[in-house]
Amino acid sequence: MSNSSSIRHFLLLALADTRQLQLLHFCLLLGISLAALLGNGLIISAVACGHHLHTPMFFFLLNLALSDLGMICTTVPKAMHNSLWDTRDISYEGCAAQLFFFVFFMSLEVSLLTVMCYDRYVSICKPLHYGTLLGSRACAQMAAAAWASAFLYALLHTANTFSLPLCHGNALGQFFCEIPQILKLSCSKSYLRELGLIMVGASLGFGCFLFIVFSYVQIFRAVLRIPSEQGQRKAFSTCLPHLVVVSLFFSTGTFAYLKPPSISSPSLDLALSVLYSVVPPALNPLIYSLRNQELKAGVESLMTGWFHKH
Repeated sequence: MSNSSSIRHFLLLALADTRQLQLLHFCLLLGISLAALLGNGLIISAVACGHHLHTPMFFFLLNLALSDLGMICTTVPKAMHNSLWDTRDISYEGCAAQLFFFVFFMSLEVSLLTVMCYDRYVSICKPLHYGTLLGSRACAQMAAAAWASAFLYALLHTANTFSLPLCHGNALGQFFCEIPQILKLSCSKSYLRELGLIMVGASLGFGCFLFIVFSYVQIFRAVLRIPSEQGQRKAFSTCLPHLVVVSLFFSTGTFAYLKPPSISSPSLDLALSVLYSVVPPALNPLIYSLRNQELKAGVESLMTGWFHKH
């Protein structure tokens, strides 16, 4: 038996048992992280450098790309290190930092996807008020509120989780530090306080999801009233990437945390955790750039300019 004051490190879940599989996982994670860094880096550079992309939609997309980069950098490097060097260790402070940044970027992702949905709703359903409701000041305030609320929420969770006494060892059933795994090590009834915080967070997340669903019902009704087929296609092309990203993010995360215990297994849990924490940040740039012609043109002009310089 040990308490949290004597714990100096945690043991993360190994991605594989054999050396060959560990190296394979290292290569896969390296490929995914490089794709995420390249894709999100291109979006950030294209939006920052392309004056025609200085609109609310692309401003929020830039923030989402920053969030995706943060998410990848929170979980993947340590998993790659452990796979390459055949270790499972993470320091107590490293685990606290990883949990903080994971909660921070997950919360930020939910907030930004909700704000981006509001942007699409105003653009299509209230186009005459777009400049008023989504001026540069309003956009900056919404983005700042998303970052600040995610920071405070993550700080509250991390401080609360790591104030709990831990007496059930130091082995975590996950390849990164997350709240449910730390709570399993707790031997105090005060973990109910943290569960209460999780329920509040889950309720807020569900509220965001309902807002997105309600907004898209209104958006699709408005799009179907557009007389020209070309106008409908253009409206759908701006909404479809966001809808795909929202569906991927919410479906994988919800299933990972709310799946029935009867179908739970270590390999399935591991696959789902990779699916909701690693895959979306890598896929989001691809989803947005494939369907959005303005963004595609911005990325192409950025790359053309770079090649000409070099």
